[in-house]
Amino acid sequence: MMVTLVSEHIWDFDLQAALAEISEQRREQALKFKHEQGQRLCVLAYQLLKEGLRKEYGITCNPIFEYNEHGKPCIVGHPEIFFNLSHCKEAAICAISNAPIGVDVECFREYKESLVNYTMNDDEKANIAASATPEVSFIRLWTMKEATAKLIGTGITHDVKSLIDTTKYKYTTVERQRYTYTICENL
Repeated sequence: MMVTLVSEHIWDFDLQAALAEISEQRREQALKFKHEQGQRLCVLAYQLLKEGLRKEYGITCNPIFEYNEHGKPCIVGHPEIFFNLSHCKEAAICAISNAPIGVDVECFREYKESLVNYTMNDDEKANIAASATPEVSFIRLWTMKEATAKLIGTGITHDVKSLIDTTKYKYTTVERQRYTYTICENL
């Protein structure tokens, strides 16, 4: 079972009211963002999680997180529920599953060749170079890498060039007009 929720409704809710409806822990995280857009995205991702937990598990209370040494969150009291959150300037996403899961969302933007060389292996660089829209190809591959790192719970702490592994992981990538997201699951 997996729920994937994506929202582009960053400006469609009352931020102050939403802050009052979430856990103190998440409210503190949201308010650490300097700009309102970051605060809204942090709140929105949490609201997506709450919606998914209510629909799939009947959980109506605000989830509290604990984190592993690399910052991967889990829900206190519910080790059987796996989730991952991500947001970019255009959208927030939440994926919930009964098995480890990773998700990343990124806006399309210009990239730097130095970043491609640092993060992509030779096959991935060739894929980007051959693409009619290299910035889209780069972001697609980047979200796959980030979602993988979030699934395994390490973050980007080791060789980023080798993170994508289609023999171990299933990738679901969706491209929208201004962003793309990838969900990564174990095979």
